[in-house]
Amino acid sequence: MKKILIILLTIILLVGCSSKKERNYFKEYSFYKKEYLDRYILYKKNHPDYSNHDIITFVNIGLDKPFYTNTKESTYLNKKEILINKYIYVSKDYKPDNLVLIEKYSKPNLYLVKEAYDAFIEMSEDALKEDLNIRVISAYRDVSYQENLYASYLEKDSKDIVDTYSARPGFSEHHTGLSIDIDNIYTSYEYFEYTDEYTWMMDNAYKYGYILRYPKDKENISGYKYESWHFRYVGKKIATYLHRHPITYDEYFVKYIEKN
Repeated sequence: MKKILIILLTIILLVGCSSKKERNYFKEYSFYKKEYLDRYILYKKNHPDYSNHDIITFVNIGLDKPFYTNTKESTYLNKKEILINKYIYVSKDYKPDNLVLIEKYSKPNLYLVKEAYDAFIEMSEDALKEDLNIRVISAYRDVSYQENLYASYLEKDSKDIVDTYSARPGFSEHHTGLSIDIDNIYTSYEYFEYTDEYTWMMDNAYKYGYILRYPKDKENISGYKYESWHFRYVGKKIATYLHRHPITYDEYFVKYIEKN
């Protein structure tokens, strides 16, 4: 009996030391959240090849849980830094302040938040000087619009498939009034990647505060297939950082915005 007790105490001490060691490793990072410690440890066990930096980043995003679970409402309403993804939503009655009609370089009756609108107009006019056409084909959408759009996709594909290319109502970036889908007028948006306008956008969009929101090979983080036509206004400072560093806005948000 004494030997059994000694063995049990030894195990408890080893586990305690291990947990303390892991806790100290995680605490090295400024965006560590002590309330997530158990989630970090479990996610690390399931993904032993991930660095501690990535473990904290992915758990803070919510990626240790299935998409559309453990969700929360955004607290960054009417701020250009707002993040909307498959874990963060806006309420059904949310409408951004300062929405303005896009009067040119756009399909009719589309709206953007004024700051994003001003940046877009400047960007499109500069592109036009190089004989390139950047046109908005989708911008602000309210929840009702997204409900109808999502339902229409469900008539064609299963929910698992639809979720890879369309946001559920309340979880769409378009609801922020800061996102745009674009084309070059002549080519379907689905082929925007193969246009000169796309090349120009990838080289220059950050100068106006826009980023490619759903880049290639980031589906496991963003939850969406690559969309060469979907750009998001975040301001010049953030856009410049993301142009220089190959991470998603989801990662940037939990590392540099949410922690503050």
